[in-house]
Amino acid sequence: MRAARRLPVLTVAAALSFAGVAFAQFEFGGRGEFANIPARYIPSDLPDRNFVVCRLQYTSVRREPSGGGWRTDYPYGEINLTTRLAELTRTPVSRDANGRPNHYVVRLIDDELFQCPFTMASDVGTIGLRDDEAEQLRAYLLKGGFLWVDDFWGDAAWDQWAHELARVLPPSQYPIEDVDLSDPIFRAQFTVTRVPQITNIGFWRRTAGRETSERGEETRTPHFRAIRDDKGRIMVVMTHNTDVADSWEREGEDPEFFYQFSPDGYAVGINVLLHAMTH
Repeated sequence: MRAARRLPVLTVAAALSFAGVAFAQFEFGGRGEFANIPARYIPSDLPDRNFVVCRLQYTSVRREPSGGGWRTDYPYGEINLTTRLAELTRTPVSRDANGRPNHYVVRLIDDELFQCPFTMASDVGTIGLRDDEAEQLRAYLLKGGFLWVDDFWGDAAWDQWAHELARVLPPSQYPIEDVDLSDPIFRAQFTVTRVPQITNIGFWRRTAGRETSERGEETRTPHFRAIRDDKGRIMVVMTHNTDVADSWEREGEDPEFFYQFSPDGYAVGINVLLHAMTH
């Protein structure tokens, strides 16, 4: 799969403008036609070998405020992200018969998990894994798979996720690290100089855009964490105390929300995608 040429001197906002895909032109913005869309499970035979994002379906064993379990940010987050990926890079994106980006849901026990080049999960502070799910996820990651978890806030959510992840990748062998901003993942295409704290659009509206920490001081600091394999390859990315996917999912609903959050969110998102595809 071909990755992208790098655009080192462009901001994401400028790149979006040059591509002709600013807020007003975005086809998949808002909830419109995709409202209440059912889970679209990955087929046993993919229509092509182009890039696609798979959403992990999991069981929630606890609740988080404003959380929606595995459906959080589905499917608008991945639809919009892969649309932008195709517009801002040369990456071939898998599409349906109408030319829209494919997006799939995959269960942790499905054999089709191993066809997914890139998986995402949101609200993972509610996740609970069975033994067979943990074993399958471990096999997927160690065989070259990539997982990005996003949109979970606070200490309780982190503790729940870290506890379940430890059953997949024992921390004595695969420790969680805070990724330094000098890491190549932050320069795959756009230069990211800070981990953005992006709030969900409902919270943004309630606070008139003046606050981004959804739980006050407890969630004041956003984190970009990762786990690497024994060769140094990042297998898991964790964006905690931030909702990066909302900057993609909800970008078409309000121009002020778009300009405050979406350029930073896409900078992180496209960098992570390109890093996953090339490492």
